Amino acid sequence: MNYQETIAYLYNSAPLFQQVGKAAYKEGLENTFALDEHLGHPHARFHTIHVAGTNGKGSCSHTLAAILQAAGYKTGLYTSPHLVDFRERIRVNGRPVEEEFVVDFVEKHRSFFEPLHPSFFELTTAMAFDYFARKKVDVAVIEVGLGGRLDCTNIIRPDLCVITNISFDHMQFLGDTLPKIAAEKAGIIKTGIPVVIGETTPETRPVFEEKARAVEAPVFFAEDEQLLEKTERADDGAYLYQTRYYKNLKGELRGLCQEKNTNTLLAALRLLIKSGYRIGDADVRKGFSQVCELTGLMGRWQKLREQPAVVCDTGHNVGGISYVVKQLAMQRCRTLRIVIGMVNDKDITGVLSMLPRNAQYYFTQASVKRALPAEKVEELASGYGLKGNVFSDVGSAYSAALAEAAPDDFIFVGGSSFIVADLLSLNK
Repeated sequence: MNYQETIAYLYNSAPLFQQVGKAAYKEGLENTFALDEHLGHPHARFHTIHVAGTNGKGSCSHTLAAILQAAGYKTGLYTSPHLVDFRERIRVNGRPVEEEFVVDFVEKHRSFFEPLHPSFFELTTAMAFDYFARKKVDVAVIEVGLGGRLDCTNIIRPDLCVITNISFDHMQFLGDTLPKIAAEKAGIIKTGIPVVIGETTPETRPVFEEKARAVEAPVFFAEDEQLLEKTERADDGAYLYQTRYYKNLKGELRGLCQEKNTNTLLAALRLLIKSGYRIGDADVRKGFSQVCELTGLMGRWQKLREQPAVVCDTGHNVGGISYVVKQLAMQRCRTLRIVIGMVNDKDITGVLSMLPRNAQYYFTQASVKRALPAEKVEELASGYGLKGNVFSDVGSAYSAALAEAAPDDFIFVGGSSFIVADLLSLNK
């Protein structure tokens, strides 16, 4: 098989969560342990940092990886989902895994894993760990796929755990209350391993404190430390952070949520440095200011063009969209145009109730089976006073928004990672 045939095989033989949702989810770590033993326990051959949370874990993972790269570490980065190409999930020093490795891995190990019927994520996690071991990375930043306790990344024994925040998402798997979701995320906390908690609520903080106490893990709450002292905007729109240890720290990522992420990252960096990581002032500055170039990060309040301004963002749940809505309210424009679609297992009404009514909407659907039909999105949105037209795919919705926009309009594309993925695929 060539690369495209191999990827098609993976999608068809191992259920892909981003395509089918719940049917792809496998509870338990039996397959993960079996694959790990078959491959010779590759995850034990490099240092790791484990990142969980409802929102912000992708941005935090990429920024940590960028800083470690800048500091001279050969750095692996494992994230999900991908937006344009499967290879985005597995990177070393920002470079995606080679097509040849993906093909060879599947060909070499399929006779072992086919009888296990692993999920797509179980298989790609095993592939990532094997790749990082073969590439002899110094450290890998590992983003949790879903939850934490039963996530197949949770076989690692990291140098540091990071849990960004807790919000409502994936409730069919993780529970229908914030404490239940927090308990699943807290499952990555391990005996003696320090953990940074980015944000808490009165309901979730005791969950983390209890788990850390039970396994004797040092726990640090970034909110208590408040290493981020002041936030400003630079002339080019990027963030300028004043922090306890780094003055005039420029952040490339422009979403409002990055302020919280930065405070979390600053707490994580202090612990990494204390534990012996050689990370200097210049490394931190380079990682924050060049994270997209260094790691290939896309879809975080990403500006695609000017006149009209076009921005896309992968925020897809109530927690993520709340930041998007605040940022949309700050945009100066003649007409706000929003290209939006969602998947069927999210809190759709919760998101729609937050969106601005003074915008022109282009309701659409992503090219995944989980996509909520555009007509249904429009029907639900009309109940919240949101008006617009229906389009069968992201390309036609975006083209219509561009055609109708004046140079001083603002176009936002989002609602789902898969809407952003389809948009970015148009511009490949």
